[in-house]
Amino acid sequence: MIKVLMAASEAVPFAKTGGLADVLGSLPPSLKEKGIDVRVIMPQYKAIPKHLKDNIRHIKYIYVNVGWRRQYCGINEAEYKGVKYYFIDNEYYFKRDGLYGYYDDGERFAFFARAVLEAAISIGFIPDIIHCHDWQTAMIPPLLELQYRWREEYKNIKTAFTIHNLKYQGIFSKNVYSELLGIGDEYFTPDKLEFYGDANYMKAGLVYSNAITTVSESYAREIQYPFYGEKLDGLLRARSHELYGIINGIDYDEYNPDRDSLIFKNYDENTIEDKKINKTELQKQLNLPQRDVPVIGLISRLVDQKGLDLIECVLNEILNMDIQFIVLGTGDLKYENMFKYYEGLYKDKVSSNIKFDNTLAHRIYAGCDMFLMPSLFEPCGLSQIISLRYGTIPIVRETGGLLDTVIPYNEFNDTGYGFTFTNYNAHDMLYTIRRAVQFYYNKDIWQKLIKRAMKLDFSWSASGDKYIKLYNKLMGKN
Repeated sequence: MIKVLMAASEAVPFAKTGGLADVLGSLPPSLKEKGIDVRVIMPQYKAIPKHLKDNIRHIKYIYVNVGWRRQYCGINEAEYKGVKYYFIDNEYYFKRDGLYGYYDDGERFAFFARAVLEAAISIGFIPDIIHCHDWQTAMIPPLLELQYRWREEYKNIKTAFTIHNLKYQGIFSKNVYSELLGIGDEYFTPDKLEFYGDANYMKAGLVYSNAITTVSESYAREIQYPFYGEKLDGLLRARSHELYGIINGIDYDEYNPDRDSLIFKNYDENTIEDKKINKTELQKQLNLPQRDVPVIGLISRLVDQKGLDLIECVLNEILNMDIQFIVLGTGDLKYENMFKYYEGLYKDKVSSNIKFDNTLAHRIYAGCDMFLMPSLFEPCGLSQIISLRYGTIPIVRETGGLLDTVIPYNEFNDTGYGFTFTNYNAHDMLYTIRRAVQFYYNKDIWQKLIKRAMKLDFSWSASGDKYIKLYNKLMGKN
Protein backbone atom coordinates (compact mmCIF):
# COMPACT_ATOMS: atom_id res chain seq x y z
CA MET A 1 0.00 0.00 0.00
CA ILE A 2 1.38 3.38 -1.01
CA LYS A 3 1.71 5.79 1.92
CA VAL A 4 1.08 9.46 1.10
CA LEU A 5 1.39 12.42 3.44
CA MET A 6 -0.41 15.47 2.04
CA ALA A 7 0.93 18.75 3.40
CA ALA A 8 -1.29 21.79 3.03
CA SER A 9 -2.04 25.08 4.73
CA GLU A 10 -5.82 24.54 4.87
CA ALA A 11 -8.41 21.81 4.55
CA VAL A 12 -12.19 21.54 4.84
CA PRO A 13 -13.80 21.36 7.36
CA PHE A 14 -11.03 22.70 9.62
CA ALA A 15 -9.91 25.91 7.89
CA LYS A 16 -10.70 27.42 4.51
CA THR A 17 -9.96 30.50 2.43
CA GLY A 18 -10.43 28.98 -1.03
CA GLY A 19 -10.61 25.94 -3.29
CA LEU A 20 -7.39 24.44 -1.90
CA ALA A 21 -9.26 23.57 1.31
CA ASP A 22 -12.06 21.88 -0.65
CA VAL A 23 -9.52 19.68 -2.42
CA LEU A 24 -7.82 18.67 0.84
CA GLY A 25 -11.18 17.78 2.34
CA SER A 26 -12.42 15.66 -0.55
CA LEU A 27 -9.43 14.17 -2.44
CA PRO A 28 -7.85 12.28 0.51
CA PRO A 29 -11.05 10.32 1.39
CA SER A 30 -11.41 9.38 -2.28
CA LEU A 31 -7.81 8.14 -2.42
CA LYS A 32 -8.29 6.19 0.81
CA GLU A 33 -11.28 4.40 -0.72
CA LYS A 34 -8.99 3.39 -3.58
CA GLY A 35 -6.48 1.76 -1.24
CA ILE A 36 -3.98 4.57 -0.61
CA ASP A 37 -2.84 5.11 2.98
CA VAL A 38 -3.24 8.88 2.79
CA ARG A 39 -2.97 11.32 5.67
CA VAL A 40 -3.04 15.11 5.80
CA ILE A 41 -0.92 17.50 7.85
CA MET A 42 -1.73 21.20 8.34
CA PRO A 43 -1.31 24.02 10.89
CA GLN A 44 -3.60 24.10 13.91
CA TYR A 45 -5.12 27.55 13.50
CA LYS A 46 -7.10 29.57 15.99
CA ALA A 47 -9.83 29.68 13.31
CA ILE A 48 -10.65 25.97 13.54
CA PRO A 49 -14.25 25.81 14.83
CA LYS A 50 -14.60 24.80 18.47
CA HIS A 51 -16.73 21.70 17.81
CA LEU A 52 -13.95 20.38 15.54
CA LYS A 53 -11.15 21.49 17.85
CA ASP A 54 -12.77 19.52 20.69
CA ASN A 55 -12.19 16.33 18.69
CA ILE A 56 -8.51 17.01 18.04
CA ARG A 57 -6.36 14.96 20.40
CA HIS A 58 -2.77 15.57 21.40
CA ILE A 59 -0.23 12.91 20.36
CA LYS A 60 3.14 14.33 21.41
CA TYR A 61 5.38 17.33 21.10
CA ILE A 62 8.84 17.91 19.65
CA TYR A 63 11.08 20.92 19.07
CA VAL A 64 11.86 22.28 15.62
CA ASN A 65 14.79 24.47 14.58
CA VAL A 66 13.91 27.79 12.95
CA GLY A 67 17.23 29.50 12.39
CA TRP A 68 18.91 29.83 15.80
CA ARG A 69 15.65 29.22 17.68
CA ARG A 70 14.17 25.91 18.84
CA GLN A 71 10.41 26.20 18.62
CA TYR A 72 7.75 24.10 20.31
CA CYS A 73 5.82 21.88 17.90
CA GLY A 74 2.74 20.09 19.16
CA ILE A 75 1.53 17.19 17.02
CA ASN A 76 -2.19 16.55 17.26
CA GLU A 77 -4.64 14.48 15.23
CA ALA A 78 -8.30 14.07 14.31
CA GLU A 79 -10.22 11.97 11.84
CA TYR A 80 -12.43 13.21 9.01
CA LYS A 81 -14.19 10.88 6.58
CA GLY A 82 -11.92 8.05 7.65
CA VAL A 83 -8.70 10.01 7.00
CA LYS A 84 -6.22 11.03 9.70
CA TYR A 85 -5.53 14.76 9.80
CA TYR A 86 -2.45 15.84 11.76
CA PHE A 87 -2.13 19.37 13.15
CA ILE A 88 1.07 21.27 13.80
CA ASP A 89 0.45 23.29 16.94
CA ASN A 90 2.45 26.41 17.77
CA GLU A 91 0.45 29.28 19.21
CA TYR A 92 3.04 31.93 18.39
CA TYR A 93 2.75 31.16 14.66
CA PHE A 94 -0.83 29.97 14.27
CA LYS A 95 -2.99 31.34 17.09
CA ARG A 96 -3.94 34.40 15.06
CA ASP A 97 -6.99 35.81 13.31
CA GLY A 98 -7.00 34.62 9.72
CA LEU A 99 -4.62 32.22 8.04
CA TYR A 100 -2.25 34.38 5.98
CA GLY A 101 -1.18 37.95 5.37
CA TYR A 102 1.21 38.46 8.27
CA TYR A 103 4.60 40.17 8.11
CA ASP A 104 6.30 36.93 9.19
CA ASP A 105 4.52 34.49 6.84
CA GLY A 106 7.92 33.49 5.52
CA GLU A 107 8.96 32.39 9.00
CA ARG A 108 5.60 30.81 9.85
CA PHE A 109 5.69 28.50 6.85
CA ALA A 110 9.43 27.86 7.11
CA PHE A 111 8.60 26.48 10.56
CA PHE A 112 5.70 24.49 9.11
CA ALA A 113 7.84 22.96 6.35
CA ARG A 114 10.46 21.71 8.78
CA ALA A 115 7.80 20.62 11.27
CA VAL A 116 6.19 18.41 8.61
CA LEU A 117 9.47 16.60 7.95
CA GLU A 118 10.25 16.19 11.64
CA ALA A 119 6.71 15.24 12.68
CA ALA A 120 6.25 12.50 10.08
CA ILE A 121 9.20 10.55 11.45
CA SER A 122 8.37 11.38 15.04
CA ILE A 123 4.90 9.80 14.83
CA GLY A 124 6.22 6.79 12.95
CA PHE A 125 4.48 7.49 9.65
CA ILE A 126 7.26 7.36 7.08
CA PRO A 127 5.52 8.16 3.80
CA ASP A 128 6.49 6.94 0.37
CA ILE A 129 5.42 10.31 -1.01
CA ILE A 130 4.99 13.74 0.52
CA HIS A 131 2.44 15.55 -1.62
CA CYS A 132 2.78 19.33 -1.10
CA HIS A 133 0.16 21.92 -2.01
CA ASP A 134 0.93 25.55 -2.90
CA TRP A 135 3.67 27.88 -1.68
CA GLN A 136 3.02 27.43 2.04
CA THR A 137 4.40 23.86 1.81
CA ALA A 138 6.86 24.44 -1.03
CA MET A 139 10.01 24.44 1.14
CA ILE A 140 9.47 20.79 2.10
CA PRO A 141 11.03 19.34 -1.13
CA PRO A 142 14.22 21.50 -0.98
CA LEU A 143 14.67 20.86 2.75
CA LEU A 144 14.25 17.14 2.12
CA GLU A 145 16.84 17.13 -0.66
CA LEU A 146 19.38 19.49 0.90
CA GLN A 147 19.23 18.61 4.60
CA TYR A 148 17.37 15.34 5.26
CA ARG A 149 18.08 13.01 2.36
CA TRP A 150 21.21 11.53 3.98
CA ARG A 151 19.21 10.15 6.91
CA GLU A 152 17.98 6.57 6.53
CA GLU A 153 14.31 7.36 7.23
CA TYR A 154 14.19 9.99 4.47
CA LYS A 155 16.29 8.19 1.89
CA ASN A 156 13.44 6.90 -0.31
CA ILE A 157 10.75 9.56 0.17
CA LYS A 158 9.53 11.10 -3.10
CA THR A 159 7.81 14.47 -3.44
CA ALA A 160 4.97 15.78 -5.56
CA PHE A 161 4.05 19.44 -5.65
CA THR A 162 0.65 20.75 -6.75
CA ILE A 163 0.15 24.30 -8.01
CA HIS A 164 -3.36 25.46 -7.15
CA ASN A 165 -2.71 29.04 -8.22
CA LEU A 166 0.65 30.13 -9.63
CA LYS A 167 -0.04 33.78 -8.85
CA TYR A 168 0.58 33.28 -5.13
CA GLN A 169 4.22 32.24 -4.73
CA GLY A 170 5.50 33.20 -1.27
CA ILE A 171 8.14 35.79 -2.17
CA PHE A 172 10.33 37.04 0.67
CA SER A 173 13.76 38.51 1.36
CA LYS A 174 16.61 36.19 0.39
CA ASN A 175 17.63 36.08 4.06
CA VAL A 176 14.84 33.61 4.89
CA TYR A 177 16.86 30.81 3.31
CA SER A 178 19.96 31.25 5.46
CA GLU A 179 18.48 32.75 8.63
CA LEU A 180 15.36 30.58 8.98
CA LEU A 181 16.12 27.43 7.00
CA GLY A 182 19.88 27.10 7.18
CA ILE A 183 20.27 26.86 3.41
CA GLY A 184 23.63 28.16 2.22
CA ASP A 185 24.19 30.94 -0.31
CA GLU A 186 25.66 28.43 -2.78
CA TYR A 187 22.05 27.44 -3.60
CA PHE A 188 20.99 31.05 -4.17
CA THR A 189 21.42 30.84 -7.95
CA PRO A 190 18.99 31.39 -10.84
CA ASP A 191 18.78 27.66 -11.60
CA LYS A 192 17.90 26.82 -7.96
CA LEU A 193 16.48 29.16 -5.31
CA GLU A 194 17.14 32.74 -6.47
CA PHE A 195 14.20 34.68 -7.94
CA TYR A 196 15.11 38.19 -9.16
CA GLY A 197 17.14 38.78 -5.99
CA ASP A 198 14.49 37.38 -3.65
CA ALA A 199 13.49 34.07 -2.10
CA ASN A 200 10.52 32.39 -3.77
CA TYR A 201 9.06 29.40 -1.95
CA MET A 202 6.97 28.31 -4.94
CA LYS A 203 10.01 28.28 -7.20
CA ALA A 204 11.97 26.25 -4.64
CA GLY A 205 9.22 23.64 -4.59
CA LEU A 206 9.11 23.49 -8.39
CA VAL A 207 12.88 23.03 -8.64
CA TYR A 208 13.24 20.26 -6.07
CA SER A 209 10.00 18.23 -6.37
CA ASN A 210 10.12 14.88 -8.13
CA ALA A 211 6.85 15.65 -9.92
CA ILE A 212 4.71 18.75 -10.44
CA THR A 213 0.98 18.77 -10.90
CA THR A 214 -1.58 21.48 -11.42
CA VAL A 215 -5.33 21.41 -11.34
CA SER A 216 -6.30 21.17 -15.01
CA GLU A 217 -4.69 20.12 -18.27
CA SER A 218 -5.24 23.49 -19.92
CA TYR A 219 -3.70 25.38 -16.99
CA ALA A 220 -0.67 23.05 -17.17
CA ARG A 221 -0.19 24.23 -20.77
CA GLU A 222 -1.00 27.88 -20.11
CA ILE A 223 1.51 28.37 -17.30
CA GLN A 224 4.35 27.47 -19.66
CA TYR A 225 3.75 30.80 -21.46
CA PRO A 226 4.66 34.26 -20.15
CA PHE A 227 1.10 35.62 -19.88
CA TYR A 228 0.04 32.97 -17.36
CA GLY A 229 3.48 31.89 -16.13
CA GLU A 230 4.01 34.61 -13.48
CA LYS A 231 7.78 34.73 -14.31
CA LEU A 232 8.11 30.98 -13.74
CA ASP A 233 7.16 29.89 -17.26
CA GLY A 234 10.79 29.16 -18.20
CA LEU A 235 11.22 26.80 -15.26
CA LEU A 236 7.90 25.12 -16.01
CA ARG A 237 8.85 24.63 -19.66
CA ALA A 238 12.15 23.11 -18.53
CA ARG A 239 10.24 20.65 -16.33
CA SER A 240 7.32 20.11 -18.72
CA HIS A 241 8.04 16.37 -18.97
CA GLU A 242 7.34 16.15 -15.20
CA LEU A 243 4.34 18.50 -15.19
CA TYR A 244 0.87 16.94 -15.10
CA GLY A 245 -2.58 18.53 -15.29
CA ILE A 246 -5.21 16.72 -13.21
CA ILE A 247 -8.62 18.33 -12.95
CA ASN A 248 -10.08 18.86 -9.48
CA GLY A 249 -13.22 17.02 -8.48
CA ILE A 250 -15.89 17.97 -5.96
CA ASP A 251 -17.39 16.17 -2.99
CA TYR A 252 -20.50 14.51 -4.41
CA ASP A 253 -21.91 14.03 -0.93
CA GLU A 254 -21.75 17.71 -0.05
CA TYR A 255 -22.86 18.92 -3.46
CA ASN A 256 -25.81 16.67 -4.25
CA PRO A 257 -29.11 18.36 -5.12
CA ASP A 258 -30.94 15.12 -4.39
CA ARG A 259 -29.85 15.13 -0.71
CA ASP A 260 -28.63 18.68 -0.02
CA SER A 261 -30.19 19.77 3.29
CA LEU A 262 -29.34 23.44 2.66
CA ILE A 263 -31.55 23.94 -0.40
CA PHE A 264 -35.31 24.49 -0.43
CA LYS A 265 -36.35 21.37 -2.37
CA ASN A 266 -34.30 18.34 -3.37
CA TYR A 267 -34.27 17.24 -7.00
CA ASP A 268 -32.33 15.20 -9.54
CA GLU A 269 -32.16 14.96 -13.33
CA ASN A 270 -35.53 13.15 -13.37
CA THR A 271 -37.30 15.76 -11.23
CA ILE A 272 -35.89 19.01 -12.58
CA GLU A 273 -39.32 20.62 -12.24
CA ASP A 274 -38.45 20.88 -8.54
CA LYS A 275 -35.48 23.09 -9.43
CA LYS A 276 -38.09 25.81 -10.13
CA ILE A 277 -39.19 25.67 -6.49
CA ASN A 278 -35.61 26.48 -5.46
CA LYS A 279 -35.64 29.41 -7.87
CA THR A 280 -38.91 30.83 -6.53
CA GLU A 281 -37.88 30.42 -2.89
CA LEU A 282 -34.49 32.00 -3.60
CA GLN A 283 -36.22 34.99 -5.21
CA LYS A 284 -38.44 35.27 -2.12
CA GLN A 285 -35.49 35.07 0.29
CA LEU A 286 -33.61 37.81 -1.58
CA ASN A 287 -36.68 40.05 -2.10
CA LEU A 288 -36.67 39.68 -5.87
CA PRO A 289 -39.95 39.45 -7.80
CA GLN A 290 -40.97 35.82 -8.37
CA ARG A 291 -40.94 35.95 -12.16
CA ASP A 292 -40.00 33.43 -14.83
CA VAL A 293 -36.95 35.28 -16.10
CA PRO A 294 -33.37 34.01 -16.37
CA VAL A 295 -31.64 34.28 -13.00
CA ILE A 296 -27.85 34.57 -13.29
CA GLY A 297 -25.69 33.74 -10.29
CA LEU A 298 -22.17 34.86 -9.42
CA ILE A 299 -20.32 33.39 -6.41
CA SER A 300 -16.78 34.69 -6.40
CA ARG A 301 -13.97 36.66 -4.90
CA LEU A 302 -14.72 40.12 -6.29
CA VAL A 303 -11.34 40.75 -7.94
CA ASP A 304 -10.01 41.39 -11.44
CA GLN A 305 -8.80 37.79 -11.87
CA LYS A 306 -12.42 36.60 -11.75
CA GLY A 307 -13.43 38.85 -14.67
CA LEU A 308 -15.06 41.54 -12.55
CA ASP A 309 -13.58 44.24 -14.77
CA LEU A 310 -15.47 42.74 -17.73
CA ILE A 311 -18.71 42.76 -15.75
CA GLU A 312 -18.08 46.37 -14.66
CA CYS A 313 -17.72 47.38 -18.30
CA VAL A 314 -21.12 46.07 -19.46
CA LEU A 315 -23.20 45.66 -16.30
CA ASN A 316 -25.72 48.27 -17.45
CA GLU A 317 -26.22 46.36 -20.71
CA ILE A 318 -26.60 43.06 -18.83
CA LEU A 319 -29.22 44.58 -16.53
CA ASN A 320 -31.11 46.14 -19.43
CA MET A 321 -32.05 42.56 -20.34
CA ASP A 322 -35.10 41.00 -18.68
CA ILE A 323 -33.03 39.04 -16.13
CA GLN A 324 -32.18 38.91 -12.45
CA PHE A 325 -28.61 38.90 -11.16
CA ILE A 326 -27.56 37.45 -7.77
CA VAL A 327 -24.07 38.11 -6.40
CA LEU A 328 -22.39 36.49 -3.40
CA GLY A 329 -18.82 37.23 -2.35
CA THR A 330 -16.32 39.73 -1.01
CA GLY A 331 -13.22 41.32 -2.50
CA ASP A 332 -12.05 44.66 -3.82
CA LEU A 333 -14.00 47.58 -2.36
CA LYS A 334 -14.72 49.07 -5.79
CA TYR A 335 -16.54 45.89 -6.89
CA GLU A 336 -18.37 45.51 -3.58
CA ASN A 337 -19.59 49.10 -3.93
CA MET A 338 -20.42 48.59 -7.61
CA PHE A 339 -22.87 45.78 -6.86
CA LYS A 340 -24.39 47.68 -3.93
CA TYR A 341 -24.89 50.68 -6.23
CA TYR A 342 -26.57 48.60 -8.94
CA GLU A 343 -28.75 46.87 -6.37
CA GLY A 344 -30.06 50.31 -5.42
CA LEU A 345 -30.51 51.23 -9.07
CA TYR A 346 -32.16 47.96 -10.14
CA LYS A 347 -34.02 46.82 -7.00
CA ASP A 348 -36.10 44.25 -8.91
CA LYS A 349 -33.12 42.81 -10.75
CA VAL A 350 -30.04 42.73 -8.50
CA SER A 351 -29.38 41.05 -5.16
CA SER A 352 -25.95 41.99 -3.82
CA ASN A 353 -24.72 39.83 -0.93
CA ILE A 354 -21.29 41.06 0.12
CA LYS A 355 -20.38 38.27 2.52
CA PHE A 356 -19.56 34.59 2.74
CA ASP A 357 -22.62 32.44 3.37
CA ASN A 358 -22.40 28.70 2.66
CA THR A 359 -26.14 28.11 2.90
CA LEU A 360 -26.90 30.92 0.46
CA ALA A 361 -24.18 29.61 -1.86
CA HIS A 362 -25.90 26.21 -2.07
CA ARG A 363 -29.24 27.92 -2.69
CA ILE A 364 -27.75 30.04 -5.49
CA TYR A 365 -26.30 26.94 -7.16
CA ALA A 366 -29.69 25.24 -6.93
CA GLY A 367 -31.98 28.19 -7.64
CA CYS A 368 -30.27 30.07 -10.47
CA ASP A 369 -30.65 29.25 -14.15
CA MET A 370 -27.15 30.33 -15.19
CA PHE A 371 -23.81 30.80 -13.49
CA LEU A 372 -21.38 33.48 -14.68
CA MET A 373 -17.61 32.89 -14.44
CA PRO A 374 -15.68 35.13 -16.90
CA SER A 375 -12.21 34.65 -15.38
CA LEU A 376 -9.01 36.14 -16.74
CA PHE A 377 -7.36 32.91 -15.65
CA GLU A 378 -8.71 29.97 -13.69
CA PRO A 379 -6.40 27.10 -12.70
CA CYS A 380 -9.37 24.78 -12.23
CA GLY A 381 -12.42 26.44 -10.77
CA LEU A 382 -14.90 24.52 -8.67
CA SER A 383 -17.92 26.82 -8.98
CA GLN A 384 -18.65 25.87 -12.59
CA ILE A 385 -18.42 22.17 -11.66
CA ILE A 386 -20.78 22.66 -8.70
CA SER A 387 -23.21 24.65 -10.86
CA LEU A 388 -23.28 21.81 -13.41
CA ARG A 389 -24.03 19.36 -10.61
CA TYR A 390 -27.11 21.44 -9.75
CA GLY A 391 -28.22 21.88 -13.38
CA THR A 392 -27.31 25.57 -13.40
CA ILE A 393 -25.82 26.30 -16.82
CA PRO A 394 -22.37 27.93 -16.73
CA ILE A 395 -21.32 30.93 -18.83
CA VAL A 396 -17.50 30.96 -18.76
CA ARG A 397 -14.41 32.21 -20.52
CA GLU A 398 -12.33 29.51 -22.18
CA THR A 399 -9.31 29.36 -19.90
CA GLY A 400 -7.72 26.76 -17.62
CA GLY A 401 -10.17 24.44 -15.92
CA LEU A 402 -13.15 26.33 -17.36
CA LEU A 403 -12.06 25.26 -20.84
CA ASP A 404 -11.60 21.66 -19.67
CA THR A 405 -14.94 21.29 -17.91
CA VAL A 406 -17.50 23.32 -19.92
CA ILE A 407 -18.30 22.18 -23.46
CA PRO A 408 -20.18 24.96 -25.31
CA TYR A 409 -23.67 24.26 -26.58
CA ASN A 410 -23.79 23.83 -30.36
CA GLU A 411 -27.34 24.09 -31.67
CA PHE A 412 -26.36 22.74 -35.10
CA ASN A 413 -25.15 19.32 -33.97
CA ASP A 414 -26.89 19.39 -30.56
CA THR A 415 -23.79 18.92 -28.41
CA GLY A 416 -22.48 20.63 -25.27
CA TYR A 417 -24.09 21.93 -22.12
CA GLY A 418 -22.72 25.44 -21.40
CA PHE A 419 -21.90 28.79 -22.98
CA THR A 420 -18.33 29.99 -23.51
CA PHE A 421 -16.33 32.83 -25.03
CA THR A 422 -12.65 32.91 -25.96
CA ASN A 423 -11.30 36.46 -25.87
CA TYR A 424 -11.01 38.42 -22.64
CA ASN A 425 -13.48 40.98 -23.92
CA ALA A 426 -16.54 42.45 -22.21
CA HIS A 427 -18.67 42.50 -25.33
CA ASP A 428 -17.81 38.91 -26.19
CA MET A 429 -19.05 38.04 -22.70
CA LEU A 430 -22.17 40.16 -23.20
CA TYR A 431 -22.92 38.43 -26.51
CA THR A 432 -22.54 35.02 -24.83
CA ILE A 433 -24.90 36.01 -21.98
CA ARG A 434 -27.46 37.20 -24.53
CA ARG A 435 -27.13 33.91 -26.42
CA ALA A 436 -27.73 31.93 -23.22
CA VAL A 437 -30.77 34.07 -22.38
CA GLN A 438 -32.14 33.44 -25.87
CA PHE A 439 -31.94 29.66 -25.43
CA TYR A 440 -33.45 29.87 -21.95
CA TYR A 441 -36.79 30.63 -23.57
CA ASN A 442 -36.61 27.49 -25.71
CA LYS A 443 -37.77 25.22 -22.89
CA ASP A 444 -37.07 21.96 -24.74
CA ILE A 445 -33.43 22.91 -25.33
CA TRP A 446 -33.01 24.34 -21.84
CA GLN A 447 -34.33 21.22 -20.13
CA LYS A 448 -32.00 19.14 -22.29
CA LEU A 449 -29.03 21.26 -21.17
CA ILE A 450 -30.00 20.89 -17.51
CA LYS A 451 -30.25 17.10 -17.81
CA ARG A 452 -26.92 16.86 -19.64
CA ALA A 453 -25.22 18.99 -17.00
CA MET A 454 -26.58 16.95 -14.11
CA LYS A 455 -25.50 13.63 -15.65
CA LEU A 456 -21.83 14.68 -15.85
CA ASP A 457 -19.39 13.08 -13.42
CA PHE A 458 -16.88 15.45 -11.83
CA SER A 459 -16.42 13.38 -8.69
CA TRP A 460 -12.89 12.55 -7.55
CA SER A 461 -13.05 9.04 -8.94
CA ALA A 462 -11.37 9.64 -12.31
CA SER A 463 -8.95 12.30 -11.03
CA GLY A 464 -8.08 10.13 -8.05
CA ASP A 465 -7.05 7.36 -10.44
CA LYS A 466 -4.71 9.82 -12.18
CA TYR A 467 -3.05 10.75 -8.90
CA ILE A 468 -2.59 7.06 -8.09
CA LYS A 469 -1.04 6.51 -11.52
CA LEU A 470 1.39 9.36 -10.78
CA TYR A 471 2.19 7.97 -7.33
CA ASN A 472 2.96 4.57 -8.88
CA LYS A 473 5.21 6.24 -11.42
CA LEU A 474 7.11 8.04 -8.66
CA MET A 475 7.49 4.72 -6.85
CA GLY A 476 8.85 3.08 -10.02
CA LYS A 477 5.76 0.88 -10.45
CA ASN A 478 3.80 0.37 -13.64
